Amino acid sequence: MHVVSYAPEQRIRVPALAAGWVTQTFVHWPFRSDEVRPLVPDGLVLDEYDGAAWVSFTPFVMTDLRPSALPTVVPGLPAFPETNLRTYVRSRDGCRGIWFLSLEVGCPLMLAARAVGVPYHPGTVSVSRQEDLVRYAGSRWGGGASYEMAVRLGEPITPAERDEWLTSRWRAYTQRLGIIWETPVEHEPWPLRAAAIVDLQENVTSAAGLPRPHAEPLVHFSEGVRRVRFGLSRPVGRAARRR
Repeated sequence: MHVVSYAPEQRIRVPALAAGWVTQTFVHWPFRSDEVRPLVPDGLVLDEYDGAAWVSFTPFVMTDLRPSALPTVVPGLPAFPETNLRTYVRSRDGCRGIWFLSLEVGCPLMLAARAVGVPYHPGTVSVSRQEDLVRYAGSRWGGGASYEMAVRLGEPITPAERDEWLTSRWRAYTQRLGIIWETPVEHEPWPLRAAAIVDLQENVTSAAGLPRPHAEPLVHFSEGVRRVRFGLSRPVGRAARRR
């Protein structure tokens, strides 16, 4: 079954962090499962759509990241761009979520999350927009991975099942000290637009251990969601990364 909720699957009663995600593009590629499985810990199951394991390249701008206990009149961190490369997984109890293959970020404070298993890479990351043309770029400090992408925005769409399956995920999984951890997230539904890639040059996928994509990507754009709430992480199983 492909069912996934377009609205949050759980309410977060005690949020740990709040933020917004804006100017976000989703670039989705289908891969063979055997190409992605070695990059995911044994404690998680690849979540497939029509027999394919999907990988998504998603640049965006993080806004107003803050501990949720702070009053809203206190500003959070200044906005900064981020890009993640992710695939789709299920825990052993069947809960759907995402597994990050890499995250590119220009905000050094975010590197603290590496201590809890989030694979951030520091670098120079940028997002710019001229009307309906959005440009994203990033390069890791010290080399190793970079990208440049231009996207032309289209009309708003009513999400079909596959669109919801790819964009509406309410958990992120990480691994630290041999334990799989689940972090829930809650936000309003994504307002999606069609989009087309004008130019894309990247080696982030190959740096993560993936082959070249076999098919043209499916692309979405969203102006964003501004009421993102992250819950407390909890352990959901023990696993070792495959070699």
